Amino acid sequence: MARTASDVLLQSIDLAVAAEALGLDGAYFRVHHFARQLGSPFPLLAAVGARTRTIEIGTAVIDMRYENPMYMAEDAGAADLIAGGRLQLGISRGSPEQVIDGWRHFGHEAREGETDADMARRHARTFLDVLKGEGFAEPNPRPMFPNPPGLLRIEPYSPGLRERIWWGASSNSTSVWAAQLGMNLQSSTLKADESFEPLHVQQRKQIDAYREAWREAGHTREPRVSVSRSIFPLVDDRDREYFGRGVRDQDQVGYIDNMRAIFGRSYAAEPDVLVEQLAADEAIAAADTLLLTIPNQLGVDYNAHVFESILKYVAPQLGWR
Repeated sequence: MARTASDVLLQSIDLAVAAEALGLDGAYFRVHHFARQLGSPFPLLAAVGARTRTIEIGTAVIDMRYENPMYMAEDAGAADLIAGGRLQLGISRGSPEQVIDGWRHFGHEAREGETDADMARRHARTFLDVLKGEGFAEPNPRPMFPNPPGLLRIEPYSPGLRERIWWGASSNSTSVWAAQLGMNLQSSTLKADESFEPLHVQQRKQIDAYREAWREAGHTREPRVSVSRSIFPLVDDRDREYFGRGVRDQDQVGYIDNMRAIFGRSYAAEPDVLVEQLAADEAIAAADTLLLTIPNQLGVDYNAHVFESILKYVAPQLGWR
């Protein structure tokens, strides 16, 4: 069980190692500031990168309202090089905060006429630009160390990282914006309620709009798309005790930051029932990547058990790899 900040960080590393050993494809971490969670992702990502060899390592998501894009590019480049080019960074405008306008405490202010969401997207565009590895800074004629010729870029530079940036989109319009900028798409268990349909239907339509915008933008590579789900096969008494009753099995609608939003259901049932339910999820079928949200406060061993149950009893029946 995770009781301290040290527990959360060290168990996150151990859980990523366990996920790799079980055969999962990645370990992604949520980032929240002013909360007793994972507020500073890059030390954790670098540590996971040093302890693993094959899995993708990512975030879902980093709140760009809080980020200095230049310093973030340095941290991301270093963590990606330590991991051997396995970072998959999800970034976004961020979720509702623990404090009022928390980014201001980090030294950020929206420009005149900007919203905080506009500021986040401005930071994201700068971050994407510097990840290209092109020089932009005038070199000092009397530097401490010899400079290469021409304008200087952010270092360390990690080739290919620019193509492994994802945007966490809560609306169809921001998914189109992400496609135009050449970012991959993350769609979580929360979305703007734009059509009053079930979440999985709205997400499938969001994915369709994103892919159409990607094609229209003329990008040459294939984009990646992920959706997030909470999935718990009930295979033993622990599962039934934690998730056998009282789990939200229907989408919920509410208001968050003055936006009507739809919150996705959780899936907790016997494996054969889960297979039937998940086979009907249009967004899972449309995406190429499924992110499993887990209760990391329950510790490494239990969450590894959840992973193993999904891999053994659910994934093969649905053709997941």
